[in-house]
Amino acid sequence: MSEQQEALRNPLTGLLLRIVAVLTAALAIYHIFNFGALTGYTMLTGEYIYGLLAMMLPMVYIAIPAGRGRRIKSVPWYDWVMALASGLCCIFFIANQAVSVDEGWEYAAPQYVVYVSLVLWALALEATRRCGGWPIFVVVFLASVFPIFAGKLPDSFAGISTPIDLVAIYHTNSDESLLGIPSQAFANLVIGFLLFGIALQRTGGGKFFIDLAFALLGKVRGGPAKVSIFSSGLMGSMSGSVVTNVLTTGPLSIPAMRKVGFSKPYAAGVETCASTGGVLMPPVMGATAFVMATFLDIPYGEIALAAAIPSALYFFGLFVQIDFYSARNKLKGLPAIDLPRVRDTLKEGWHYIFVFAFLIWMLLFMKQEAIAPFYATALLIVINQLRKHSRWRWKDFKDFAESCGALFAELTGLMAGVGLIMGALAVSGMSGTIANDLLFIAGGDMFVLLLMGALTSFILGIGMPVTAAYIFLAIALAPALINGGMNPMAVHMFILYWGMLSFITPPVAIGAFAAASVAGSSPMKTSFVSMQMGSIIYFIPFFFVLEPALLLQGDGSDILLAISCAVGGILLVAGGLQGYLPWLGDLSQRGLLHWPLRLLFICGGLLLAMPHNPFLALSEMQLFILSFATIAGAVLLTLAHRTLRPAA
Repeated sequence: MSEQQEALRNPLTGLLLRIVAVLTAALAIYHIFNFGALTGYTMLTGEYIYGLLAMMLPMVYIAIPAGRGRRIKSVPWYDWVMALASGLCCIFFIANQAVSVDEGWEYAAPQYVVYVSLVLWALALEATRRCGGWPIFVVVFLASVFPIFAGKLPDSFAGISTPIDLVAIYHTNSDESLLGIPSQAFANLVIGFLLFGIALQRTGGGKFFIDLAFALLGKVRGGPAKVSIFSSGLMGSMSGSVVTNVLTTGPLSIPAMRKVGFSKPYAAGVETCASTGGVLMPPVMGATAFVMATFLDIPYGEIALAAAIPSALYFFGLFVQIDFYSARNKLKGLPAIDLPRVRDTLKEGWHYIFVFAFLIWMLLFMKQEAIAPFYATALLIVINQLRKHSRWRWKDFKDFAESCGALFAELTGLMAGVGLIMGALAVSGMSGTIANDLLFIAGGDMFVLLLMGALTSFILGIGMPVTAAYIFLAIALAPALINGGMNPMAVHMFILYWGMLSFITPPVAIGAFAAASVAGSSPMKTSFVSMQMGSIIYFIPFFFVLEPALLLQGDGSDILLAISCAVGGILLVAGGLQGYLPWLGDLSQRGLLHWPLRLLFICGGLLLAMPHNPFLALSEMQLFILSFATIAGAVLLTLAHRTLRPAA
């Protein structure tokens, strides 16, 4: 839940949030750790998910006011009514889950079930509106009622019309809507990682990583900006939210960048790009990565491992851009006396690194992604309680539970809404139709389809949560690309990356606007700086979808070659973007050759990093020769200008 929503929430709901958070965690542990084998009662998947909804949906109405920006001293009567109704509806489906499965209620159900389904459908829509705002509500509402009117729409949008009672029971009883992949991912994977992320922040993990970044990088050239990359990357991985990350690390990193000479827009742009990349960085990524694991039916650890190289390439691109910018503008680091010492910082926070290593071991080697975050959270809290200076008191435990409850409630509302989109596409039969239509529009050209997917992901990412945009495209677009011969992991990761780009791209650039508010800079100017700084992220998805070796898919030699080409290409692109390369110096000193040289280095870098280039009908060897010739030509022009300039 956002800070704004917490400020507007009735403070009396804190107790309920704490109780519900404890019950939610207990239910998740009971189901995920299979304690049913000990008690003799194992819950059906539908019973488990509706059990979570029965606790969390009512909290949406109690904790989040009906009108955004409203401050209320007590929960209105109508919110209590909706909370009670949503809880009772969920309890009804818990009690009748076995009957629903046996009798196939998703296709035909008694009339009283239809009435309960209609009520829960409406309440889920209102929960989505409160948690996600009007844009996501409009999308979810139109999508969820689409099957009712599908047969009356123009041919390009037409589907099979379905009576409203059948749509309602499908939404509430099928495993492709309210009980679908979003809710399954939340129930089986996301809850544990949310607990871990909040515990890590509440125990001081965020401060430790920021201090460690300052200790390691604060005094080097452009140090504070490099600190932002390190700290925001780790914090973003924990929080899963770009804006939250900006507002957490920005107040520390942005003033430090200003202190050594970075402009306000540049400092805010660096923070925006670093925070955006943090959400894409393993081991703990945003909720979308868990949904992806459920879609692909593979362990989350494999998703995290595949995401490692692309996220590392992105942060490498940011790092070298900052270094080149600092060198060109002669920016220094912070004085050593103003920085924490590495030894002291590690002495105080070694246990955070230990817990992170334990989590990675559980994910990648033990393949226990469902239970790993619970063990890591327990280990972190136990170690924290053994340390006198950071030990939690009773109030800290209550605050931890309240934060968990607030976040659980918000994500429950969003996941329910996204599930309704999936259910509508399934019941109307539009999933396969959309994929076929996209293939037809693209003329069977996979690269054109990729461009369409990138544009659609970006547009949907503007008005919808990233998870909602991802799920829609995973259903509609991904099958077409996969059937065209592309790697499934690469296709889904491509959609995820492009859905994140609205955070740094004007005119929306939500992350940049948040950073601008911290820096006191122009929001629009900051968003353009963010777009330039993070421009490498526009290309990285094309790199790995055309070369899946960058996702660790393939032979070791192919992976090594792909990484080497990508690193070299990104280095050159970064140099072209910033107008500086370490062995050639400031390109702005090359007179009329300044911009042509920058363009040549960018083009040469892209050709080197993307050997499977669909723009050009050339073999890999021909592309390599072309990239080498472009880069060599740019270098020779630069050296020739340096040699001839004194004579001129």
